[in-house]
Amino acid sequence: MTVRVKRTFEFDAPVEDVWEFIADPAKRAGAISVVERFDVAADGRRATWYLELPIPLIRSTAKVETEDVAVDEPTHVKFVGRSRVMRVTGEHTIEPAGDGCRLVNEFVVDGRLPGVETFFERNLDRELDNLEAALRRELEPTA
Repeated sequence: MTVRVKRTFEFDAPVEDVWEFIADPAKRAGAISVVERFDVAADGRRATWYLELPIPLIRSTAKVETEDVAVDEPTHVKFVGRSRVMRVTGEHTIEPAGDGCRLVNEFVVDGRLPGVETFFERNLDRELDNLEAALRRELEPTA
């Protein structure tokens, strides 16, 4: 079973400000609650996520190797993550909208072990809420 989620967020911020967050593999990984830790490669396009998934068959941290496979600055980034437990594809597209912009997020998770799809089917919307909240915090003006 494949889990697919598409969500759109609206921001009163310039495209470039949203791009600064969404194009950064560390900021994307840091927003996901099941990412216990991550390492970003020197090239800035690859990262390793260490996931803690509450699934009985996964008794250790799941290592996911991610790579930005398409980057069209400042409007589009697509990444693919591969591991023994799953394959994830994430795509973020920024569109101008009025005085701000719209961020379209699409995720596809293909589980390779029982329980992975079920976990993400139940929790992927919440993880997108986390991503949106982290981005809104980043965009808040500092005093």
